[in-house]
Amino acid sequence: MERHRQMDVTGSASARRWRMRAATLLLILTVCSFHLHAQTPTPDPNRLAEIKQLLAEERWQEIVRLVEAEESRTADLNYYYGTALAHLARWSDAERALQQGLKQEPGDKRFSLELAGIFFKQKNYSSAADYLRRTLRLDPTDTYANDFLASVYFLQGNLEAALKYWNRVSKPQVEEVQLDPAPRVDPVLLDHAFAFAPASVLRLSELQTTEAKVSGLNIFRNHRFDLEARSDGKFDVVFRARERNGWGANKWEGLLSLFRGLPFQTITPEFFNIRRRAINSVSLFRWDAQKRRIWTNLSGPFSGDPKWRYRLDLDLRNENWDIRDSSAGAAPLRGALKLRKQAFAAGVTSIVNGRWNWSTGVEFSNRQFSEVNPGTALTPQLLAEGFQLKHLGQLNYVLARVPERRFLASTGVSTELGRTWSHPSQAFAKLQGSLETRWLPQSSGDDYEMQAKIRVGKTLGQIPFDELFVLGVERDNDLWLRGHSGTRDGRKGNAPMGRNYFLSNWELDKNVFSNGLITLKLGPFLDSG
Repeated sequence: MERHRQMDVTGSASARRWRMRAATLLLILTVCSFHLHAQTPTPDPNRLAEIKQLLAEERWQEIVRLVEAEESRTADLNYYYGTALAHLARWSDAERALQQGLKQEPGDKRFSLELAGIFFKQKNYSSAADYLRRTLRLDPTDTYANDFLASVYFLQGNLEAALKYWNRVSKPQVEEVQLDPAPRVDPVLLDHAFAFAPASVLRLSELQTTEAKVSGLNIFRNHRFDLEARSDGKFDVVFRARERNGWGANKWEGLLSLFRGLPFQTITPEFFNIRRRAINSVSLFRWDAQKRRIWTNLSGPFSGDPKWRYRLDLDLRNENWDIRDSSAGAAPLRGALKLRKQAFAAGVTSIVNGRWNWSTGVEFSNRQFSEVNPGTALTPQLLAEGFQLKHLGQLNYVLARVPERRFLASTGVSTELGRTWSHPSQAFAKLQGSLETRWLPQSSGDDYEMQAKIRVGKTLGQIPFDELFVLGVERDNDLWLRGHSGTRDGRKGNAPMGRNYFLSNWELDKNVFSNGLITLKLGPFLDSG
């Protein structure tokens, strides 16, 4: 027992010694910290006042001489030093001084603002924009930084990003709208497509709504809106577009458009901007013995309002199908038939604003199947013949826009509800959804454009054969799974078909050639389905 007590006393003494050492070390560190803090130079108030006076008088060389005489520089001295060096065009030295001050005071927006000015003077607009965005993260209401950043984006040709930041300070003031060249479309109709007005501030949302309505007219091959500065500090909006009228700007353009499908035994008569009312007629005539088709579409603004657009479709088909298992090397035949289908559809589209639009319509059709070889793929339910009535609905919505990054994410949902009067009659529904992203990495233009799209589809109930989803490259199909041909020996049925699907498309496009009429792009792609 005596030994145990002695050990306890010894252990307690050891613990006390460790605590004493820890306390001593902490005291030493604290004293050193205060000592170092005391050694941190505090700028002489008189010297700072003198430098500020020199700054007001723009005597940059004297500011440099005074600051360089200091043994060490505070954040304030680095700011004045960097500012003076910048005015002397000593860009590298100014950048180093301001970067040092930024490390000393990362929450002081003056440093990032001055750094932006340095890069702007050197026409390094990307770096200038980076530091201005940093400034606005510290103070989103800074009027000068918002105006400065908008001007940078304007010089880069990124109008949407410029408007985003100009709108924060109630700019830009638009004096008038110019048309270059003046289009032939009815001026009243075009004016209704413009959501903004002269003698007002041009809002980003108004520009986006205008873009959507002008695109919805379907009479411009390409178009853009530019801002041109005026001497009074205001701007003019200039609308530049390549308009489609009649069957082409000249007979050669019309002939090229008409016969561009000749390799596929197809001609495509097209007439645009009929009666200068943005009424368009687009048709297709194909005499391919395996897939004959006549399709025509008439569309135009409803009651002269570009927000609303009607469409009428007539589609006549006579096709031979060979259903094959394209995943197998020999692609064995799993069924065959001849499809005759006649369909008429009518619908209307509403462009609510630049963020979303919707459409609704109906389709009445009739189908007949002949020369049927059911094989293993064609069930009696798929071969249901007769008349069909179908409702069509679609909604498109922009999820996110990041103008300064030129990034767009959008989604879409479509529904089809139909009934086929066969024996017995059967009802069905088709649901589809999509998610699409688009990124333009360059500050202007569409070079190296990257697009990604995911689509899914599902059917409910009993659907006829011609309502199945098809994944593959085929001119009548919009669900392209590149690398999978939709035809073999000219007959459809070679691509994957089913009641439900998943499809992912990704591509990167490099511009190779464009003359306004013909565009050639090259790049990699990756599809899976």
